[in-house]
Amino acid sequence: MLDRYGNKAGIVSKSMITVGSNNRPFMDYLLDNVLSAAYNEIVIVVNNKDNVIREYYQDKRGISGRKDFKISFAVQEIPTGHVKPMGTADALLRALKSKPEWSGDAFTVCNSDNIYSVKVLKLLKDSNYRNAMIGYNSMALKLDSEKLCKFAIISKDDEGCLKDIIEKPSRESIQTHGGLHDFEISMNIFRFDYDMILPILETVPVHPERGEKEIPEGVRMLVNRYPKSMYVYPIAEHVPDLTEKNDIAIVDKTINFNNNS
Repeated sequence: MLDRYGNKAGIVSKSMITVGSNNRPFMDYLLDNVLSAAYNEIVIVVNNKDNVIREYYQDKRGISGRKDFKISFAVQEIPTGHVKPMGTADALLRALKSKPEWSGDAFTVCNSDNIYSVKVLKLLKDSNYRNAMIGYNSMALKLDSEKLCKFAIISKDDEGCLKDIIEKPSRESIQTHGGLHDFEISMNIFRFDYDMILPILETVPVHPERGEKEIPEGVRMLVNRYPKSMYVYPIAEHVPDLTEKNDIAIVDKTINFNNNS
């Protein structure tokens, strides 16, 4: 369906890059875990210029589907004059507006370029907290310091509730949170109360430098408005990540090792 190497960068969504010995799209492995964690519905956000994801997943041929598992799509427009959509907070807003029937309930949201474990997906799905997130131990992620600076760092209070989250922090910010060897990272996987997060997403500002509306900023706005509203589950495990082209070989090796172990 995709050229294994010719479509690796810039042509299709990162989540559709084929990896592993079976040459499956990266997102297949994430959806396998979503199914194993007993979710029964998923909304995939796609931009208006990308038909690859919809064509592949609309008949569920990319996953070992269950009859009770529903996939739908929300479209995130690329604004005129822009080369990409307006960020993760805007993507989540489009998804929620496509599912007004979720009002009164909670849901999990995550990136499609990370493979989150069944353990973590179940933890958030079954949580008793209205809003919750995963705080990944920086050392267990097995990422170099340069890459760690590309994710959000978090701080929490003595009760395990989020106090602050800093997207793409400077090294100075990391040092104030314990240094490069002892802090918690957000890998953009959250449980949200639909009715609490929706109005906040509608007011998330565009980042002045990156030109995007980002979920971490929405999370910061949430906890500022509702203190102690976001519980942080501490987790120490590796997360296969496909942020950059250089990650492909590492992900290949990780998936093949897991499949053979």
